[in-house]
Amino acid sequence: MNTISITTSQNIELEYDLGSVGDRILGKLIDLGILIAYGLVLLAIIAFSDLWKYFGSNYWMLLVLFLPVIFYDLVSEIILNGQSIGKRVMAIKVISLTGEQPTISQYIIRWLFRLVDFSFTSGLLALIMVAISDKKQRLGDMVADTVVVKTKPRTDFNQTIYTPPPATSYNVIYPEVMNLRDNDIQLVREVITSVYKSRNMMLAWQAQEKVETVLRIKSKHQEPMDFLRCILSDYNYLTSQM
Repeated sequence: MNTISITTSQNIELEYDLGSVGDRILGKLIDLGILIAYGLVLLAIIAFSDLWKYFGSNYWMLLVLFLPVIFYDLVSEIILNGQSIGKRVMAIKVISLTGEQPTISQYIIRWLFRLVDFSFTSGLLALIMVAISDKKQRLGDMVADTVVVKTKPRTDFNQTIYTPPPATSYNVIYPEVMNLRDNDIQLVREVITSVYKSRNMMLAWQAQEKVETVLRIKSKHQEPMDFLRCILSDYNYLTSQM
C-alpha cells in the first residue's frame, strides 16, 4: 500500500502518499551525516585546543556537548513540525493517524522506541517493519499512532494550495475566517490538495459544510472549491493586515 486514508477529527477523509522505505533510509543517512559532521568538528575543537584538560575529571561536560546528538531527532521533529533535516530534504514528515500534527508525547514515544528500532537492532527492525507493515510504520510509529507521509503531491498543485498576497483593493467576503485556527486553515489546504489528487468532490463539500458550521456562515459560491479558495484568500489577506 503506497497511500493511506486518514479521517481527521473534523470527520473529513484525506489521502496521503506514504513515505517509502528508500525515502526514509536516505533521510536517515542525511541526518546521520549531519551528526557525524557535528561530532568530528567537536572532536577536532577539543583535540586542537586546551579544552581536553577540563574533561579529565568532568566527563559530564562531554555528555553535555553530545546532547545535540542524543536529542537531535526529538527536538528537530518538534521544532520542524514532524521533520528532521533529512526528512525535509526527502520531502517526508511525521503526522498523527488523526491527520494532525503529533503531540509532544507522540514525538517522545517515537524517539524512545528508536532504542529498539535502531540502536539495539542496528536499524534492522525498523527496516523490516517499514517494509512489511501496511502503513509503512516502524515499531515506534505503531506505538505512537503516527505515520510518515510525503509532503509533496504526485502532481503540481501550486495553483490550488498557494494563495498569493491579495491586492490592496481586495474585498473580504468572509471576515469570520479569522475565527479559524492555523490548523483549520492547513486542513483546508490539504482538502484542496486531496480533491485535486482524487477528484473526489465529496471532500470539498464536507469541508465546506464544516467551515460553514464553525463560522456560522453560508457560502456565497456555487462550487465548494471556489468557497475554500476564497477562505484561504480572505485569511491570507486579513492576517497580512495584522
